[in-house]
Amino acid sequence: MAVIHHTRLVPTKLELLASWLPSRPWYDDGAGRPELANAGGFRLDDPQGEVGIEFIVVTDASGPLPAAYLVPLTYRGAPLDGAGHALVGTMEHGVLGSRWVYDGCHDPVLLGQLPALIEGRAQAQDQNTTGLPARDVTCAYAGEGPLPMDFATAATDTRESTELRTLNGMVLRLHRVLRPASEDSPLSPQGLSPQGATGHIAGSWQMPDGSRAAGLFATLHTGPRS
Repeated sequence: MAVIHHTRLVPTKLELLASWLPSRPWYDDGAGRPELANAGGFRLDDPQGEVGIEFIVVTDASGPLPAAYLVPLTYRGAPLDGAGHALVGTMEHGVLGSRWVYDGCHDPVLLGQLPALIEGRAQAQDQNTTGLPARDVTCAYAGEGPLPMDFATAATDTRESTELRTLNGMVLRLHRVLRPASEDSPLSPQGLSPQGATGHIAGSWQMPDGSRAAGLFATLHTGPRS
């Protein structure tokens, strides 16, 4: 189980993301420098206990309308070989020392835990409290048999998401630009996946006005989307 240390970070996660987000194709940079707030998210445990895994939801109030983004991050005590292109930045942790922060969509440890989360073999953990489950994160899987573990074969950013593909054509779409669920795209109260998807991850986050929004974090498709 990962231990969450409440300590000083230099720079902070939001400071790192304010510099990194404008370089992403799914970020709307029309309003200038981001004005970010931590709005929610969850953590996953690394079975080996070496890598920190966190899915952060940040809201950006720099534009005319607030935007919400899903940012999966991993925290490592040493650089990840061959992942320089996915480095968000480095920080000094008050307990753990130097930490290398990566876009988790390119980190094999995070990618290895995503199938376990969707299938229910891994538990989403609270962002801020050690050992507490994240109560507002739900997952569902309607497929047959275990999910493949080769989501690391490719990660492609689009204007809305990051797509992770397997060798057999399965696509896990991480929704980088978060959209609150509506009557046109509701979240099923029975835990079933949205139409056309084999599985999903959903959660909630806090809007700048203090209200709560809920929506899809990720959807799993067994073949090319129609």
